[in-house]
Amino acid sequence: MAESSLLNRLDGLVSRFEEVSTLITDPAVLADMKRFVKLNKEFHDLELIIQARSEYIKMLDGVEESKTILETEQDSELREMAREELETCSNRIPQLEEEIKLLLVPADPQDDKNAIVEIRGGTGGDEAAIFAGDLYRMYVKYCESKGWKIALTSYTEGTSGGFKEIIFTVSGEGVYGILKYESGVHRVQRVPQTETQGRVHTSAATVAVLPEADEFDVEIKESDIRTDIFCASGHGGQSVNTTYSAIRLVHIPTGITVQCQDKKSQLKNKAKAMVELRSRIYNMEYQKYLDEIASKRKTMVSSGDRSAKIRTYNYPQGRITDHRINYTIYNLSAFMDGEIQDCIDHLIVAENAERLKESEL
Repeated sequence: MAESSLLNRLDGLVSRFEEVSTLITDPAVLADMKRFVKLNKEFHDLELIIQARSEYIKMLDGVEESKTILETEQDSELREMAREELETCSNRIPQLEEEIKLLLVPADPQDDKNAIVEIRGGTGGDEAAIFAGDLYRMYVKYCESKGWKIALTSYTEGTSGGFKEIIFTVSGEGVYGILKYESGVHRVQRVPQTETQGRVHTSAATVAVLPEADEFDVEIKESDIRTDIFCASGHGGQSVNTTYSAIRLVHIPTGITVQCQDKKSQLKNKAKAMVELRSRIYNMEYQKYLDEIASKRKTMVSSGDRSAKIRTYNYPQGRITDHRINYTIYNLSAFMDGEIQDCIDHLIVAENAERLKESEL
């Protein structure tokens, strides 16, 4: 039976859960932060599985008890209660089985991390920069609705508004696991502000979402970094534009360059730039993992190809289309105001279906 097979798999995890529960209180483990964080994550993941296992066993027992009552009891009130219990448990069991199967499939190990998001204006000149600004506003609104914190790292403004490029960090619970679906090319179809004859133009902006690396994910030698200090540009007033507070870091072995000019403090800018540099170096390895699963999950651009067109924003029709899952809705103004959760939910469902298919559970 499928039930006994699933229970056997779950029973095998109980001893590991107990082992990890003991390990995370071990002084030797507490002294090793890298190991402690890894075990703590495993404990949290196993805890969810063990809780689901308890409910699953409870539902299976409920079915058996209800059947026994219906076979042996004559009391009409008890029989009615048993019928209700049988229906409740029978309906819940298949839902639980799907939930458990998904919990047993290894998730992307980066999903719980914070994210570094970069938006760049692509084809379309000034209009592309304006659209990049619209996308930034959309993500700010969305992150605010989730209670996530946004910290700007650097930006270059467009000549007619918006941004040629803007980079920011998003902090919160499970940020990367949700925002990763936004990686790719976003295409807009609308009449640009600069258009005098009312013609619809097509422009694009690219979005890249990277998992933010922790200090122990990547070790960087100080000797491998060249630090450049310069005056910040853009808004901020006299103190920003005349103080040498902006930082540019160059990682000599890889050639990766990052810069931060958001803060007036040179020290704070360097700390933020280091986080981004660490994440970009880490992402070089992580990209190999993405490339490996890209062929298996054809609908998920987040699994590798960031140059692929993922979504079209059609202003004349008020339409949003996500090309990965053929998702189309007609509430563009609300979407651009940060109401993107429904689209992300559909993408998560699609990826979960593919993950289950991969695992052949």
